[in-house]
Amino acid sequence: MRLGINLGYWGLGMDADNIEVAQEADRLGYSVCWAAEAYGSDAATVLSFVAAKTERIDVGSAIFQIPARTPAMTAMTAATLDTLSGGRFRLGLGVSGPQVSEGWYGVKFDKPLARTREYVEIIRKAMSRERLVHEGAHWTLPLPGGPGKPIKLTVHPVREHIPLYIAAIGPKNLEQTGEIADGWLGIFFAPEHAALSLDPLKAGRAKAGKSLDGFDLCPTVTIAVGEDIKAGVDSQRSYAALYIGGMGSKEKNFYNQLARRMGYEREADEIQEKYLAKDYAGAAAAVPHDLIDATSLVGDTARIADRMQAYADAGVTTLTLAPSGFTLDERIQALRTGVEALERAGLA
Repeated sequence: MRLGINLGYWGLGMDADNIEVAQEADRLGYSVCWAAEAYGSDAATVLSFVAAKTERIDVGSAIFQIPARTPAMTAMTAATLDTLSGGRFRLGLGVSGPQVSEGWYGVKFDKPLARTREYVEIIRKAMSRERLVHEGAHWTLPLPGGPGKPIKLTVHPVREHIPLYIAAIGPKNLEQTGEIADGWLGIFFAPEHAALSLDPLKAGRAKAGKSLDGFDLCPTVTIAVGEDIKAGVDSQRSYAALYIGGMGSKEKNFYNQLARRMGYEREADEIQEKYLAKDYAGAAAAVPHDLIDATSLVGDTARIADRMQAYADAGVTTLTLAPSGFTLDERIQALRTGVEALERAGLA
């Protein structure tokens, strides 16, 4: 099992630290460094900066938002980042949510599965450097009746095939991800509930005549290093409450629905009710200790090594760490503990 690091969003006051974290991860042998975007920093610019400041570690988008870019633009960006990084780019995609898609980008949040499938098809065509022709429900290239003509990508990426990941939570999206992608970007993944994600992914792979062999299962997990388990769990309550209570809308919160499928229906209701009422402290307090502990790495090196073994046994191939601390020292310590725990578990 390999390790990754997720820098999250840029512009939160830790930008200089982020580069040091990425460089330390590079030195320690981490496999990939991911960056996110929502409605602040864009991931492409961040990743080009990180790639310029590192030597070996892959850089990946977790995620590029599908409503933010046309598929051809995403193909251009992926090809450019792969070229500039010397073949170290991984393309992660996601549909975002209804509030961001419609409120920030002005793109209707409808038919996300069909839109994702078509988006990936166009990217694959563009990246193959064939002349781009596509007729679909969401995009037609070239536009009919006008001056447009089929064009092919002029940039030559370092690799013929850039790994493509999709962030998915719901069963139908997971199944499609297994069918059309090279890897899966997960969140709030618990080894004890692995079947919730892996069964649909396997079904999708089977549709494509494939198995999970060679498919990168890549969940992001928060990590809090220390002897005090309760304190480590408590440090992640606000993060969990934000996603379970406040992401998306009341009717379309994928993280809330995931918590329900894990058996936390009543708690998911309470977290969302309090978060939407702006009782953020109450929402955080309502997140079950066991839910956080099951979906993250908390404790000393030995306990984290045990949990890493559980993730590996569940089939995870790349475990991406998101340190819960905000200081540079805390984040660097988390990186080093991750490597120590991986080695202690015999997974390195």
